[in-house]
Amino acid sequence: MFIRPDASAVPIISVDQPALDRWLNSATSSQRIWVDSSNFQPEPGRCLLLPDEHGKLSAVLAGRAPADRLWALAALPTVLPKGEYRLQADWPDEEVARAMLGWGLACYRFDRYKSQPEIQARLCLPAEQAREVEALVAASCQVRDLVNTPAIDLGPGELAELAESLAREHNAAFSVVDGPELAEQFPAVHVVGQAASRPPCLIRIQWGDPADPPLALVGKGVIFDSGGLSIKPTSGMVLMKKDMGGAAHVLGLARVIMTLGLKVNLRVYIPAVENAIAGNAYRPSDIIRTRNGTTVEIGNTDAEGRVILSDALTLACEEGAERIIDFATLTGAARVALGEDLPPIYGRDTAATRQIQDLSFALEDPLWPMPLFDGYRSQIRPAIADLSNTGSSKFAGSVTAALFLDHFVDPGLDWFHLDIYAWNLSDRPGRPAGGEAQGLRAIWAWLKQRYGQA
Repeated sequence: MFIRPDASAVPIISVDQPALDRWLNSATSSQRIWVDSSNFQPEPGRCLLLPDEHGKLSAVLAGRAPADRLWALAALPTVLPKGEYRLQADWPDEEVARAMLGWGLACYRFDRYKSQPEIQARLCLPAEQAREVEALVAASCQVRDLVNTPAIDLGPGELAELAESLAREHNAAFSVVDGPELAEQFPAVHVVGQAASRPPCLIRIQWGDPADPPLALVGKGVIFDSGGLSIKPTSGMVLMKKDMGGAAHVLGLARVIMTLGLKVNLRVYIPAVENAIAGNAYRPSDIIRTRNGTTVEIGNTDAEGRVILSDALTLACEEGAERIIDFATLTGAARVALGEDLPPIYGRDTAATRQIQDLSFALEDPLWPMPLFDGYRSQIRPAIADLSNTGSSKFAGSVTAALFLDHFVDPGLDWFHLDIYAWNLSDRPGRPAGGEAQGLRAIWAWLKQRYGQA
């Protein structure tokens, strides 16, 4: 994937049309003839190998969109011949790092069940950018691996084992609550997961200096969602191995935070369940009691993610978090509103949410602010319980889900909620069909600005 800088590596020259015109002005006559005879157009995904006078590879022209950096090199790892390459560009360091990241993401292969061709091309990664780029690539690939793994091989227990391994790697504290203790301490998590053959649990990681600001990450860990008794059709169930995408994201973000030494006291909370069907499955119209005593009427057992998150958010508040960020593959309504590539972000601090939006677009990891519109709270207030897990209207489902979660975060706390899709529907350079990290890089960059690194 990457090598350290080597002057002998073959240069990759990333060009849009103006950049190609400038390069041609300084090129040799033989190079201009070669480009012209090859009918090379600097379009995204196209490249041209340039030979020297002895027929050996001397450079690569790589087409890109004018403003593109992240995916500028993403088509190359699979098409370039075996060898070592370096980016030749007069871009700012941040843009170079983004291009390196795109290369790394393009080298991803999910080969647990089927062998994949090995990437033979290696790119020089400048030493000053290596640590962060490699950490972000590792985190994003971990997210993809977890989301791509089917539930037959990734249950709550396996997710806990992976979290424990991550904690051990970074000398972090790890614990898991399950069995009778889970039923007593986290009743909402227990009720949702009790019908599955693999028992539910609550996963916790703590890392960092206790004197640093306490930051909590909460991730939805529904390892498979059948819909429960409100069963999904097959077409709606086929991708539900990805319903633990929120958990995958907080583990990926935690990996980056711990690897790069963000100055926080980090807490990670993952309620891990399978929403299954059995004689003891929870039912529509059941009223359950959550960790903080709030009663929830179940309008639909397929709206289980917000139910399990309620207990985890409550615990994060109890343990003193000053800022909470949750990731969850929560609603189809978010996809109807914004599509697969633009997850909504909800935040109590409007100015900070817009800062994250601006940063996310600059980093090509887009997030779009959505409102915690108080006028819709009445839609989740049933007659005989404190809350309903479904809105009384078929509209604004992502908003009412966010308002449900908002109830379980203490007033005055800084809280952000990302309603992610965690999936690519089709193959694109650097973004293979399957699991995907969304918003992770944007949130990391914003946290880095807020807290700084050790």
